[in-house]
Amino acid sequence: MRMIRTASLSMLVLAFVVTGLVYGLIVASLPAEDGEISLPGLVAKATVQSDALGVPSVTADSREDAYRTLGYLHARDRLFQMELMRRKSAGRLAELFGASALKVDRKQRTYQLTRTARNIVNDLPAAQRQVLQAYVDGVNAYIDQARILPPEFLVLRHQPEPWRAEDSILVILGMFQTLNGQEQDERMVSVMEHALPADLLTFLTPDTDSYATVLVGGSASRRFSQAIPVSSLAALPDVGAALAANSVDAENVVAGSNNWVVAGSKTADGRAIVANDMHLGLNVPNVWYRAELKYQDRHLFGVTLPGVPAVVVGANDDIAWGFTNVTADLLDLIRLEINPDNPNSYRTSQGWQVFDSHSETIHVKDAADVEISLRDTVWGPVSDQDLLGGPVAIKWTALERQAVDLGLMEMDGAQTIRQAMTVMNNTGSPPQNVVIADREGHIGWTYMGHFPNRVGFDGLASRSWADGGLGWHGFIPPTELPRLLDPAEGFIVTANNRTLGSDYPHVIAHNWALGYRAFRIAELLRERQNLTEQDLLTIQLDSRSAVLDFYQQLALAELRDLGNKEAELAEIEQVLQAWDGYMRTDSVGASFLNEFRKRLAEEVFAKVVAACKVHDPDFRYAWREMETPLRLLLTQRPKGMLSARYRDDWRQMLLETMRQTARELRRQYPQTQLAQLTWGQTHAMTLQHPFSKVASVFGDVLDMPTFASDGCASVCVKVMDSGHGASERLVLSPAHPENGIFHMPGGQSGHPFSPHYRDQQMLWQDGIAAPLQAAAKPHVLSVLPQ
Repeated sequence: MRMIRTASLSMLVLAFVVTGLVYGLIVASLPAEDGEISLPGLVAKATVQSDALGVPSVTADSREDAYRTLGYLHARDRLFQMELMRRKSAGRLAELFGASALKVDRKQRTYQLTRTARNIVNDLPAAQRQVLQAYVDGVNAYIDQARILPPEFLVLRHQPEPWRAEDSILVILGMFQTLNGQEQDERMVSVMEHALPADLLTFLTPDTDSYATVLVGGSASRRFSQAIPVSSLAALPDVGAALAANSVDAENVVAGSNNWVVAGSKTADGRAIVANDMHLGLNVPNVWYRAELKYQDRHLFGVTLPGVPAVVVGANDDIAWGFTNVTADLLDLIRLEINPDNPNSYRTSQGWQVFDSHSETIHVKDAADVEISLRDTVWGPVSDQDLLGGPVAIKWTALERQAVDLGLMEMDGAQTIRQAMTVMNNTGSPPQNVVIADREGHIGWTYMGHFPNRVGFDGLASRSWADGGLGWHGFIPPTELPRLLDPAEGFIVTANNRTLGSDYPHVIAHNWALGYRAFRIAELLRERQNLTEQDLLTIQLDSRSAVLDFYQQLALAELRDLGNKEAELAEIEQVLQAWDGYMRTDSVGASFLNEFRKRLAEEVFAKVVAACKVHDPDFRYAWREMETPLRLLLTQRPKGMLSARYRDDWRQMLLETMRQTARELRRQYPQTQLAQLTWGQTHAMTLQHPFSKVASVFGDVLDMPTFASDGCASVCVKVMDSGHGASERLVLSPAHPENGIFHMPGGQSGHPFSPHYRDQQMLWQDGIAAPLQAAAKPHVLSVLPQ
């Protein structure tokens, strides 16, 4: 017995020792907000003052010293995030996570972003390279000086390589890929073009909707047919709706945002105000990092992207700006004509050309290396996935040498709307809508980034370029990008919607987002005067969804005319009548209507999906303006559209879809009656750390607690859905930054045991008006030359 007690005591002591060692490592890895550090290459002393949320304000003598210090801070607070971003773009995640990351790495190597990043660095203007190198040196100073690295590195037993200039470009290219680098739009349309008659393709891929809010180029769209091609629809083979399940994406969530700007004529005291909430994947830590930079006579503040030396969205003392994704068409899949006598060559206007081939090695943790072979063409890399049975090359603006740069840094000197527009028009980046406000109450809108200048085609579907008649002639000149300055209405709104009419001479995009968010924001702004920052935050949190009004009235109309309703349909009618028109946590009926709309889309487009799946088993109909053809079909109800089981009986289809919707919700939530089921009960938000996604045991420590949220995926202003939503909310007047409002999930730090890991979460989650700039900055870190 004594031996057992002695052994138990020894184990207890050992447990305490191990726990103490782990705790000691964790404490040692926490960054210091006070004291002194030294940075190699720093010319003069810099100071970092931090507020109670850990948001740093850097004061330095020069731009280079300011960004050198920012590099150190990014690494101090977000090094593991930066490590993942550079590795994701380069296709090197398997080195950390083993075979589970191999599929992602294979795909990423196809794009050859590492090679592109090196080319971009070499082509940067000297001044930008100098600042980039200072930033890189700051990142590496932290890596070299850190006694204990953040916990993720300890768990993985990984020592990060030195940060390189091309790694910063890889981070930008990763954001480019998130916003504008997907192949699925052109793949989808190419399959539809192959499988469907031309009139049906046009009908199913409009570029407008009933909520269109266009800024320049007239109101007319380029691609819209209100006439339903009845004969083409009726000719499609009859199928069951099961084929369309999970193959119609009625939500089609876009990596996008809301932004708007109001002029002094609309505000309480003549100030112009920018509002911006950028919608991205929601993770822990958050994608953005708040910072303030002061150097020489320059002052910048807002959000930065860890890994990149720039203030992405924010302000200087004269100008404030915000972004939304243009949803531009920046990628073409070029159909390759293979030489029948030599499969290693393809046709060009100059004759047969041999593929440029090379192999690469993917190192896999705890497994054998994997060798892959990559091929290049004169237009770009060959995709790893065939299209309609043949190979395609990828022509993408992000892979062009001049498509990305650090021109956004020049916003530190912009003092007028026109100067800011010129900076934005000439900056290489993922293309964005930019709204701008200045100190004098003026407002403007334009595009940032480079857009392909296509010749001979519009880029909607895949084509062969072998004859030389199709191609890109560089980019659209910056002077020809659209601009709008001080409109009479007193505000400008964009929300990934179509902003251009057909009178604008260039085709920028096809698959614009549904226009409702921009329509709703404009509706709220139009009816109000004397606007303040708080008013604009209230609009950012608006969860009205008039899109679902159509489906509520559609269903109620069928039920109203139905005599002797069965109990199930009577309950559904009660639920529909209870909906308040909003996607609030306490809204009854919102869950039913959201699911009903999705199921209707799957049923109505089932024959279209089936015809396309013959040519591509992975086909999904995910057109963002799907609402236009869907409403036309549900309103006009042509014959030959529905599957045989309904025999053109649209009422039967609608009633059966209501029943299916109710049964699915009961299956998922068996403890709650349909008439009591609220949006909050079905709309849980979870923000996860990368580790907990693969090992849930870490969730309690690493993740934000799950919560129910107002808002929805795409049909209301407050975009919030599982894993996607407002990555920040900013409301700011350059004339009065002290009244600025800011939210973001999580916190400044990526360290799970830092007090700044989750201290901004509740402000963001509950929509509490938090100040952009804190008056008190109690922490001081002196940064000394080494």
